[in-house]
Amino acid sequence: MGEHATFTAMEQGTLEDWQAIMAAHQPFQTGLATRVLAHLHLLGGDYGGFAIDRLQHSLQTATRAHHAGEAEDYVVCALLHDIGDTLGSANHPDIAAAILKPYVSEDLHWMVEQHGIFQGTYYFHYLGLDRDMRERFRGHPMFEATARFCERYDQNSFDAGYDTMPLEAFEPMVQRVFGTVKRSAWMREPQAA
Repeated sequence: MGEHATFTAMEQGTLEDWQAIMAAHQPFQTGLATRVLAHLHLLGGDYGGFAIDRLQHSLQTATRAHHAGEAEDYVVCALLHDIGDTLGSANHPDIAAAILKPYVSEDLHWMVEQHGIFQGTYYFHYLGLDRDMRERFRGHPMFEATARFCERYDQNSFDAGYDTMPLEAFEPMVQRVFGTVKRSAWMREPQAA
């Protein structure tokens, strides 16, 4: 088996090519949590007009969720919910949700993906938008849980005086959550018995 694939078009690929690709992919996958944490650092120093920078907001949101006893994957979602601010300022929840999707439940994925609209209840009316935009999701199984996330952990995490946990405290959680792919198009479906 070679170190690299030899094809110039995928239709020319062989089993040996794909074995080489998968062998190279595994260390890259193993380093994902470290790359996600490095990207989270990019939120530092970006205040966007808020009282604290976006990194501190993310840490504070996760700290509140952790102190409230939320599950580890929930805390990681709280930590990463705004990670898309640097790459997708017009759709940051979608970016965070895409990063988290293979590693968290469908419910937590939905919460992260929709948190921006739910958060709007606190400020959309100041921007000439409908503060009740989230009502279009009323009846969804995660409606109340997403409203709760925003109320308890997100909308109130702009406090410069809050005793926020450092990023290092969350690193083992991020490593564990990103250590197991729960769902992906590239996973085999479980075989029926």
